[in-house]
Amino acid sequence: MIEANIDGLETKSAGEFDLSDAFGEFMTTFEAFKDSNDERLADLEKRSADVLVTEKVDRISRALDEQKRVLDNLALKKARPALVRDGVNIVRTEHKAAFEAYMRSGDDRHLRSLDAKAMSYGSGQDGGYLVPDETEGEIGKRLAALSPVRSIASVRQVSGAVLKKPFSISGPAVGWVGETTARPETAASTLAELQFPTMELYAMPAATASLLEDSVVDLDEWISSEVEAAFAEQEGAAFIKGDGVNKPRGFLDYDQIAESSWAWGKIGCTFTGVDGELPDADASDVLIDTVYALKAGYRQNANWVMNRKTQATLRKLKDADGNYLWQPPATPGQRAMLMGFPLAEAEDMPDAAPGTTPIAFGDFARGYLVVDRTGVRVLRDPYSAKPYVLFYTTKRVGGGVQDFDAIKLLKFAAA
Repeated sequence: MIEANIDGLETKSAGEFDLSDAFGEFMTTFEAFKDSNDERLADLEKRSADVLVTEKVDRISRALDEQKRVLDNLALKKARPALVRDGVNIVRTEHKAAFEAYMRSGDDRHLRSLDAKAMSYGSGQDGGYLVPDETEGEIGKRLAALSPVRSIASVRQVSGAVLKKPFSISGPAVGWVGETTARPETAASTLAELQFPTMELYAMPAATASLLEDSVVDLDEWISSEVEAAFAEQEGAAFIKGDGVNKPRGFLDYDQIAESSWAWGKIGCTFTGVDGELPDADASDVLIDTVYALKAGYRQNANWVMNRKTQATLRKLKDADGNYLWQPPATPGQRAMLMGFPLAEAEDMPDAAPGTTPIAFGDFARGYLVVDRTGVRVLRDPYSAKPYVLFYTTKRVGGGVQDFDAIKLLKFAAA
């Protein structure tokens, strides 16, 4: 990573900091950002803003984003297990030892004796072996840390290809009655069904012969670290804007409707009142409207979701008392806060433009469901890219909205 100096503020590589140093540098940058932005706002009240001051605010804002990424990477790196065993004799399960033998040399005799060969769903010619439970669990934990929507949504594991979830369209008729009043039979509830099919997601990391021959390298850790970024990137995009065709359906793909006309099956929207941007006056009011479009029961566990560019715009806003609406995380590893609610940064959210919905707010744990089919499979391929060995790694995942009342969108449009 290239170092950048913004008026004496440095953005350094993750290797030069420990976590506490990085967090301290991040907070220092945020204080400098507030001072410069206050100067810009003061200039706006007197006359047009000084171009140099505006550019300084933007540069510090970019440095703040960069330092936040460094901080997140350090927190993730701290949570990872060590790649090297340091000579410690680790007790392995029989499955793990057999899987490592397959990974290193292609010897699958022990795996065949432990487990039947796992044929992939829908394409029987693609074989593979299930990774050990520890490796699958490690991949799942890393995806939760890297994938913004997965980290705030509900996650359910299934053993079948499709999860079918019933929901009530109309509940049974109920009412108050006196102690001796007749109690007529109530109407039955009407049920419908949501379906969440799981789709195949794959990655194909490559290894050299020297890596596979090095007994110090933990191959479980290696395969987890190699596929985490590929899986998280594809999942992140699908959970937000996926069309449901061979991928999960994202919450932005559902029909959107004005909150005043909301109906089940659609995502409610509030509006900025200006095409493509926030209003010049009282911009925070549209955010307040979005917060209170959500019912009280959902606000207890609500999160904002937006990309870095939108977050940089909101970072400059203040409330009527002069307090910044955006606040940095209180401790390393936590999320930034916007108006008292955590903010999940998702780069796949759209930028502000006429008619787009770059800001989502809601209880995603109740609103969005991620479905993981148990089992991550690996197929060793030493032939397709000689002299490298490819590891065709697949998992099956689905997703979609399960409660349409739990997620609201802010549309940058007049109405």
